[in-house]
Amino acid sequence: MSGIHRQRPGAAGMQAATDAPPVDLGDDVWMSPGWSNSYLLPTDEGRVVINTGMGFEGPLHRRAYDTVDTSPIHSVILTQGHYDHVGGVDAVKDPETAVVAQTNFTTWRDDNERLETFRSRNSAFAFMDAIIAAMEYARSVGVGAVPQARPEPTVVVDERLDLTIGGRDLQLIATPGGETFDSLVVWLPESRTLFSGNLFGPLFGHVPNLVTIRGDRYRDALTYIDSLEVVLDLGPERLITGHFDPIVGAASIADEVRAMQEAMRWVHDRTIDGMNAGADVHTLMREVRIPDHLDVGEGYGQTKWNVRAIWENYAGWFHHRSTTELYGVPPLAVAPDLVAAAGADALIAAARSHLDHDRAVEALQLTDIVLGAEPRHDGANAVAIAAHESLLAASENFWEQAWLKRSIAKLNRP
Repeated sequence: MSGIHRQRPGAAGMQAATDAPPVDLGDDVWMSPGWSNSYLLPTDEGRVVINTGMGFEGPLHRRAYDTVDTSPIHSVILTQGHYDHVGGVDAVKDPETAVVAQTNFTTWRDDNERLETFRSRNSAFAFMDAIIAAMEYARSVGVGAVPQARPEPTVVVDERLDLTIGGRDLQLIATPGGETFDSLVVWLPESRTLFSGNLFGPLFGHVPNLVTIRGDRYRDALTYIDSLEVVLDLGPERLITGHFDPIVGAASIADEVRAMQEAMRWVHDRTIDGMNAGADVHTLMREVRIPDHLDVGEGYGQTKWNVRAIWENYAGWFHHRSTTELYGVPPLAVAPDLVAAAGADALIAAARSHLDHDRAVEALQLTDIVLGAEPRHDGANAVAIAAHESLLAASENFWEQAWLKRSIAKLNRP
């Protein structure tokens, strides 16, 4: 099977909302593209909106939908708590609009707000330039500063909620294995259409991030597998994800979802096997690979990161490698001693040798020691830049590329 990830855009294709009109997807479903797409379902009792984009995108989505239908917004349904899904709620809804979310929404929201400064700082390297450009565009089309909404749900979904709104049947089903533990999907049984939000992550056909490098709670691999079973049981003819165009065709959708499910089950089971056999986490990060026949992309999450997430979700932070793990002294605390003992020139020469033999990570481990002792050492800095550039040239992953570019920029600063 050739994976659908080879045909669909990658993370670099994600763009913020513009002043463009909505896209008619058929069956009276409209899409307003954005950082995360928003969707409109007109009904005889008013409009239903699924997700609202970032704060500054909300007015653009509302403006787009008003070109289709100006009836009141009956309900806003949120498939998860990330700001690119909920930030525009205040601009989209009317005073009497019902805000519908999964029961865990407020727990997730409060958890996120508790660490908002930390997570914003740790994700800025990946998104800040694009967000600033998008906000400048929004201002150019008459959208002023719009804060991110912090909505309070008025209707909550535990396991499942069946709704009939203006003649349209909707089934809302919790999928806690999604990108956040308050995830849900929206099923339109009449047209066999499923709005999956970011159940699969932002890129359909790719492995998910069980934990993002910006910092988040661990996602459980088995819960993710179970949540994908919800999709397979429904058997959608059309899958409308949080990003990019819908996927059409029950057979192809099922094939892709099974491949993602089997890939995660394989990674989970091989990680558990390795833990029980006494392998260390770094060995498993190097050795566990998804079988080629499943052809699941790694443009957003990566298998090696998921191996570590599975390990630590089961076993925690202590890896039984060294007594030093138990104490608050970082490894680079002894960098000056190592440089004094071995000499900076010898360490840099060894780093260059590693790099010459395609061992960029080993090279960085040595340059980290030298730079930990002498932060502006020109030789170590040059090798570190070259090692990052080598890793960047080989990477097809959004988060990895963003981190490597950020690191290169820092190393290049005078």
